[in-house]
Amino acid sequence: MTITYNLAPAESLGNAVAAIREAEAAAGAPDTLTGTFQGTAQAFQASLASEPYLIAAALVGVYLILGVLYESPIQPLNIISTLPSAGLGALLALMLCGQDLSIMGLIGINLLIGIVKKNAIMMIDFAVVAEREQGLSPLKAIRQACVLRFRPIMMTTLAALFGAVPLALGHSAGAGLRVPLGISIVGGRIVSQMLTLFTTPVVYLCFHRLTGRRRTARNARFSPSAK
Repeated sequence: MTITYNLAPAESLGNAVAAIREAEAAAGAPDTLTGTFQGTAQAFQASLASEPYLIAAALVGVYLILGVLYESPIQPLNIISTLPSAGLGALLALMLCGQDLSIMGLIGINLLIGIVKKNAIMMIDFAVVAEREQGLSPLKAIRQACVLRFRPIMMTTLAALFGAVPLALGHSAGAGLRVPLGISIVGGRIVSQMLTLFTTPVVYLCFHRLTGRRRTARNARFSPSAK
């Protein structure tokens, strides 16, 4: 038996799939009766199933590119450490607005991977250059980077934030599909901006101390006096 349905106005496909599953469970159907989705709903579920692998692949790609750029395995981790705050902000915004984590919300989180890490790159890149060319200590370098890069970071953040506001507040035809995308971007940008300005310098200094200790231990191990 095939049962077809249409979406109600301003309703997303994710809500419809969840409602159908709830109705199927409430009906008390026997175990011998099974139901599957076809068409667009099936493609939607397949996309949700593969989305974690896409996010993992994106993170690996970002790490490899940044590792080649900075010629270090540590600095990319500092930049990637800013991404959980963006995902947390997106999830909190969707929960507060009563939206499900649909495929559009996941697309918004993928977009945040590229937007949020740029703030950390602007600070880390400036601090690394200050250490190499000006001979500053890590603390002075990252502090100078935070002070001088604050305005560009705020400009890019506000541009992305205000660009996503129309999507989050849309009420036109098809807005139910775009609203989760705008909400996830707005929420992720707000939370990540409030956190990364403080956490990025801390993580930068922690990684620098860790690499310094490992370098000192390695030099002591292979020094002539140790032999």
